[in-house]
Formats: sequence, C-alpha cells, structure tokens
Amino acid sequence: MASSSGPLNEELQCSICLDVFTDPVTTPCGHNFCRTCLNKHWTRTQTCFCPFCKEAFRKRPDLKINTTLREVVQHFMEKLYLGESEVLCDICVERKQKAVTSCLKCQSSYCETHLEPHHRVPRLKKHKLINAVENLEDYICRKHERPLELFCRDDQTSVCQSCTEGDHRTHNTVPIEEESQQKKNQLLQTQTDVKQMIQNRMKKIQEIQHSVEERKRNTEKEKSGRNQLFTDLIRSIERCQSELLKMMEEQQKAAEKQAEDLIKELQQEITDLKKRNTELEQISHTDDHLHLLQMFSSLCSRPETKNWTEISIDSDVNVYSMNRALIQLEKTLDGRLKNIGQTGLKCVQKFAVDVALDPDTANSYLILSGDGKQVSYGDIEQDVPENTKRFDKTLSVLAKQGFSSGRFYYEVQVKGKTGWDLGVARESINRKGTYTYTPVNGYWAVILRNENQYTAGDNPLVSLSLGEKPEIVGVFVDYEEGLVSFYDVGSRSHIYSFTGQTFTEKLYPYFSPCLNDEGKNSNPLIITPVNK
Repeated sequence: MASSSGPLNEELQCSICLDVFTDPVTTPCGHNFCRTCLNKHWTRTQTCFCPFCKEAFRKRPDLKINTTLREVVQHFMEKLYLGESEVLCDICVERKQKAVTSCLKCQSSYCETHLEPHHRVPRLKKHKLINAVENLEDYICRKHERPLELFCRDDQTSVCQSCTEGDHRTHNTVPIEEESQQKKNQLLQTQTDVKQMIQNRMKKIQEIQHSVEERKRNTEKEKSGRNQLFTDLIRSIERCQSELLKMMEEQQKAAEKQAEDLIKELQQEITDLKKRNTELEQISHTDDHLHLLQMFSSLCSRPETKNWTEISIDSDVNVYSMNRALIQLEKTLDGRLKNIGQTGLKCVQKFAVDVALDPDTANSYLILSGDGKQVSYGDIEQDVPENTKRFDKTLSVLAKQGFSSGRFYYEVQVKGKTGWDLGVARESINRKGTYTYTPVNGYWAVILRNENQYTAGDNPLVSLSLGEKPEIVGVFVDYEEGLVSFYDVGSRSHIYSFTGQTFTEKLYPYFSPCLNDEGKNSNPLIITPVNK
C-alpha cells in the first residue's frame, strides 16, 4: 500500500486501502485494486467477487499487474513530490543550496555547510533548531522577538518564554512539542474516524446497488407472473395489463433514480471525506508544530454528513398499489382474478397491527375476554357503566386503537359462525339507536347473515358470491388512499374493497358477533395473530 502527502486522484486510488495503487491489477469486471489488497480480501471469502461491484467469478481470476496504470501512478507520484517547495539557505551567496534547518534564535535557515557552527560553537549549540521552513517569522513571538517554544492551554495559543513571565504567568503552559504530539494523536483518531466513514459510505453504495438489482429481479419475476395471468383475459383486461406493467416499470425507474441520487450524494461525501483524510494525513505527519496547532480546530472536528444508517432502497415490488386497479375488475369477471388477491394479501399483511377490544364501547349483552381478543353474545345483560362511547341498541364493539393516517391490517377468526359484521367505523358514529352499514353513516363493513349470505355495506348494498366460506377474514385500510379491503385469509383471495373513500377522522376496527341464532352462532369473533 502506497502513501502520499498530496491530493489523491480518485482514478488512482484503491477502494480497499483508500490509497494510491501499489502494483495495480484489474478484475474481469474492469475495476482496479492493489494486488496485495485484493489477494488479502479474497483469502477472507469463500467465493471470489469484486469488492466494488460484487460481481462473482466462477474461479479465481489469474490477475496480472496493469503496467499502464502502474506507470500512470508512478508519473503522478513523481509530479507530486517535484511540486514540493524548497527552502534555500540564507547564508549562501552565489549558488543557493537547499536549507536543511532553520534557527529560531538567529531567524535564519542554513544548508548543511553553514549549519556547521551551530554544531560546534557552544553558544550556538543552545539555539532552537527546527526543520527548514519558509515563513520563519511565524515562529517568532512578535512582542518579544523570541522563539515560540511553548503553548498556552488556557488561551490555546503559542507563546515564548517571556510571555510566561508576563500575561501568561499563571496559565497552564507546556512545551510546544508536547502539545503538538497530543494534537497529532487526536488528529490520528479523527483520521481513523474519517476513513471509517468513507468505508461505511462505500458499503452503503454497494448495499443500494444490491437492493436495486434484487428489486429488478423481483420486478421481472412479478412481471412474468402477471403476463401468465393475463393471457386468458378479454381485451379490456389486456389493456389493464399494459397499464400495470407500465406502472411497475415506472416504479423500477423511480427506484433506480432514487438509488442514483443517493449514490451521487454518497460519492460526493466520499470525495469530501477523502479530501479531509488527505489533509489529516498531511498535518498528522508534519513537524511544523505551529501550523498543526493553527489548523487543528478546523481539521479535528468531525465532518458534518448525513446519517445513512436508516436510508435504504426497498427491494420489494409494490404490488399493493397495482392491486387497487384490479379490484374493480374482479367484480365483473366472475372471480377469474381471485388469485391476484394472493399477492395483494401478502403485501398488505406487512402492515399488521395489534388490535384489542375496548370494553367501554361494548354493548351490555356482549362478553369480552380478559385479553380483549374475543367477543361473543351473552343471553344475560351485563352490569356495565353507562357512557357516551357505548353502543346501546346494536351488538357492537370497537377496538381501543384508532388510526388517522397510514396503513393497518388485522385478522379475525369467524369459523363456525352464521352471522357477523366486520370492518371499520369512524370515531363520530352514532352509538345510540340503530343504523345501516354504509360509508355515509361512517361504516365500511362486510356482513354475514343466514350462514351464507354475504353483503358489502356499500351504497347501494352489494351482494357477494364467495366460492368458499371464510374462516379468517383480513381487513386492510389505507387511510390516505381511501381504501378498505377484505380478504379470505384461508384461500388468500380478495373478498371486497371500498375504493375512492375520503377519511377525515379516526377509524376504529369494528366488530359484531350478532345474536346466537339458537346456539348456531354462539362461537366468538377472535382477533388472531397475523402469520405473514
């Protein structure tokens, strides 16, 4: 691994060690790395793949040094070092020699020849010598014209010996070399942090690229399934198919555009961090103590960057948004699209919430379990306190939790029942007296009567023909989209959806176990855990 003291061109930098290439090699996918770095990387993995783009190789590639790139790196390094400025001897008269040392006492810079008296003459031996610098006057106290050999920690400034006998007499002062070493140690830690930040962002780029590819594979798989599904449908369904596929492509393009924007932002942060890393490396190895102290505050602070921890690209295809367009088609195609509901159910189950019944809303003839997960009809009226929230005429109960935004889903076991009502209701519904299940009255519900008569409480009422008798019913709500959907969880099929609704207040899950029907309908409604 090579190192440099100048700025690094990104094209000449190994993404593993974050430094200028040493013996660069090129993988079959076209990315370059130090030969040693890549070999070490592959010894830690079971399969060989590119550390940058993650492309896997069937067998370990036989890599040879990229001689052209190596020559470019060497040329770059030569130009880098030739560009360094030289300090010339102040004593040389004719041909100025390069200075090797500057004397703070004499305020002059010397070559090897003219430095000799400082090694020999006792008086000169006591002078303060440092590596040759151009701006020698910056190392002298302007007030006392003595070398700045000390550092005042109270005022965070360099001082001379005379300063400690005056304004800084009671201050905490230490030799400038001691303070410089302490600051170097802090800069080294900051440099380590910056390098880690670079690595984290490069890893995040890889994660985003992987997510986009995974999403693309899922999209292609979903498109294939959709194509097979629509082959037997009529011409209007083919037109719908085209719209759905276009929607999927737009979602994929949007995801790729999001990933591209995130990667650009990450790459810009990496560029800024690399620049900071180079500055830190330069200053942490310098013997120019004063310059280090002057630059310390600006360089030691942690760079302000975005928190990327929670930022990611969703690799799942958003089939839910497409499912809405298919719901209306199911109503007119004799259930030929029922299997689409399987995909839709899997998608909405991701929004499962924990629902419990609110005893303060339960009709006095209803019996609730202690955990609030079951409700059944009791023949005897319960002694319950009266309140404005309680249903007095209808055998109804609401959940404790209300929702005023987002999406939520829950499942209810209705096995063995001949009658039930399920859905959601808005907070302001009339709880005293009787009512009709319609959206106008604040109810979005599916109803079972007489064991096999299913109805959707729409306006007008919609009679439902179900191929199977549901044992568990799933209820899904998208508040912002104005959607309430019902699913047969057992057959993983869609039952009915209220679409294009407008919600302006909290919605509560709604339940009614109905009368016992001479014992035929005595089973409770049970809120069950969702198995995703």
